[in-house]
Amino acid sequence: MIVVTSPDIPGRRIAKVLGLVRGNTIRARHLGRDIQAVFRNIAGGEVHEYTKMLAEAREQAIDRMIEDADALGADAIVATRFETCEVMKGAAEMLAYGTAVQLEPTE
Repeated sequence: MIVVTSPDIPGRRIAKVLGLVRGNTIRARHLGRDIQAVFRNIAGGEVHEYTKMLAEAREQAIDRMIEDADALGADAIVATRFETCEVMKGAAEMLAYGTAVQLEPTE
C-alpha cells in the first residue's frame, strides 16, 4: 500500500477514486509516564514518554486507515492528513485520513 500526503503519485495515474478512508485511536496518559514527565518538565527538554506514546498512536491510526483502504480494494491512499484532539482530560485521539484510490501506470 502506497501512502502519501501529496494528491498524486509520480509515475502512476489515479484510475479510480474509492473514497475517504480513516483510522483512529484514543490514548490515555499513564500515571508512571506522568511522574516521569513532571520531572522532565522541571529539568526542561523533550518529554520522551509522550513523544513515544504519540508516535505509537500515529502508527496505529495509519495501520487502521490502511485496513480501511484494503477493504475497498485500494492500491494507495493519497492526500493523507493527521488530526489530534483532546477527548477528555488526559486522553487524546489521533486520526489519520485520506483518499483511497486505485492506480495504473502512466505511459
